[in-house]
Amino acid sequence: MVQNRFFLTWVLAILAVCFVAGCASAPPKVLQGQAPDSAYRIGPGDQLQIYVRNNPDLSMSVPVRPDGKISIPLVQSMQASDKTPKQLASDLQNALSAYVRDPRVTVIVTQFHGTYADQVRVVGEATRPQSMPYRTGMTLLDVMINVGGLTQFAAGNRAKLVRHEDGQTKTFNVDIQDLLNGDIKDNVPVHPGDVIIIPRTYF
Repeated sequence: MVQNRFFLTWVLAILAVCFVAGCASAPPKVLQGQAPDSAYRIGPGDQLQIYVRNNPDLSMSVPVRPDGKISIPLVQSMQASDKTPKQLASDLQNALSAYVRDPRVTVIVTQFHGTYADQVRVVGEATRPQSMPYRTGMTLLDVMINVGGLTQFAAGNRAKLVRHEDGQTKTFNVDIQDLLNGDIKDNVPVHPGDVIIIPRTYF
């Protein structure tokens, strides 16, 4: 009797260790409430509306070129990519101050692409796999609406979210199928640069 009890205790201990090890090897789920504090950064392809107070000849809509720069009268080439609109406005004010007395510049992004590093990418079994600009407060549901949901062959609850964080690449489980079926607790925040991988189901 004592031997049987000892054997049962030993088996349960082994099973517990195996269970813990198995859980540790699986990617964790993305935690709720982790929306990043990230101001929008201008990227190539963005369209900018630039206002220079009391100077209508300098106020215009300009595209950000593939090299990340813009050109306006008096400022033939200025780096815009990777800057926030506020930073770019300040740099334009400094450049224009050589020609205009006390310039006041406002920059508004009217068409968004964002920097390549900040774009959210969806690959695999989405209806329309694509890259999209990150928007403040963006969630997994927003991303799935943009890509048109899942294909009929998607294994949505085996999807992975890959994130670069603190100099490391981390992988998280995301239950996309449950989310699209109405389980709102799976609507986790996404971060700039996230990659969502949706595998194909196995029959």
